[in-house]
Amino acid sequence: MSNLDQISTKGRVAIGMSGGTDSSAAAAMLVDQGYEVIGLTAHMWKDGSRCCSLEDVDRARRVCDFLGIRHYVVNAQELFTEKIVDPFVEAYSAGRTPSPCIYCNSFVKFGFLVDRAVQLGCDHLATGHYACVQKHADGKFHLLCAKDPNKDQSYFLHRLDQEQLAFLLFPLADMPKPEVRAYSKERGLPIVSRGDSQDLCFIEEGKLPEFVEQRDPSVIQKGEIHDQHGNVVGEHEGLHHFTVGQRGKLGIALGERMYVKRLDTENNVVEVAPRPGVMKTECMADDLHWISGESPEGELVCEVRPRYRNNGASATVTIVGDQTAKIIFNEPQFALTPGQAAVFYNGGEVLGGGWINDLP
Repeated sequence: MSNLDQISTKGRVAIGMSGGTDSSAAAAMLVDQGYEVIGLTAHMWKDGSRCCSLEDVDRARRVCDFLGIRHYVVNAQELFTEKIVDPFVEAYSAGRTPSPCIYCNSFVKFGFLVDRAVQLGCDHLATGHYACVQKHADGKFHLLCAKDPNKDQSYFLHRLDQEQLAFLLFPLADMPKPEVRAYSKERGLPIVSRGDSQDLCFIEEGKLPEFVEQRDPSVIQKGEIHDQHGNVVGEHEGLHHFTVGQRGKLGIALGERMYVKRLDTENNVVEVAPRPGVMKTECMADDLHWISGESPEGELVCEVRPRYRNNGASATVTIVGDQTAKIIFNEPQFALTPGQAAVFYNGGEVLGGGWINDLP
């Protein structure tokens, strides 16, 4: 049961609208359930992007007109640039692989939009995310995985706090994606499906290196590619072309499959190795965040997902500072990547997480 089922009275709900299937279906469900619904769309980036451009604003407006609900557009471009785009470029420039969707959820979708929803007199903000929020007997709000494991987005929401969770509704928590599509079709929603792209919404597909270069030309620095023994096996055009675990587009041929093992920013070197050489059992995580608002003491045995669409692996998380933990996995993990999130789970519940940092 999600917190949507725990609400006894129907109030005013703002819903973050992208014009896509999920947010449109969630808005229609709230209307059908008797809520006073307001569509809220953040214009975050320029035209030609995915899920945050003026084109998407128009898509959302058409759905709101169809549902007969008010639609507001709020300009979040400056905030999006400051909190999402600039740190993204800085991370790539520093040889890390960032997770901008997590920051966007924290600062924009469930920060900026929550503030606007409050200003509009709303009792809650809803979105089309696949995740579940429940209030338990302990008085705390808990973040749980969605019913559909193939669409679960709880990984991207691990930095939400109690105040945010108390204000949020996720109408799609218990619905598999095929049911959402079927409902949208049956409801006659005017949606033009764009598919479920895995690319970043603000970067043209396949143009990530060019995007980083345009905003920070200093990243264009030729360097060497070394194998695991320190031998020079190739040359690169800049570390921002690579991420730990990458196999394709290495520009080398060594007679066996090679993967990026490490990005050495000090020496501007890309280190590659066969798959066994990219397996690790330990990493550090910093800037820890806990859903409950309280950090556990000592050791925590849980499942850790070191990347999205990872099923999670058993690990021991040892708190070594206010914002730092050492993670030791029971089994070696592939490509533990600096800059990505390590998210802690207890079964189907998100406990918190941090950013993968130093690797042994």
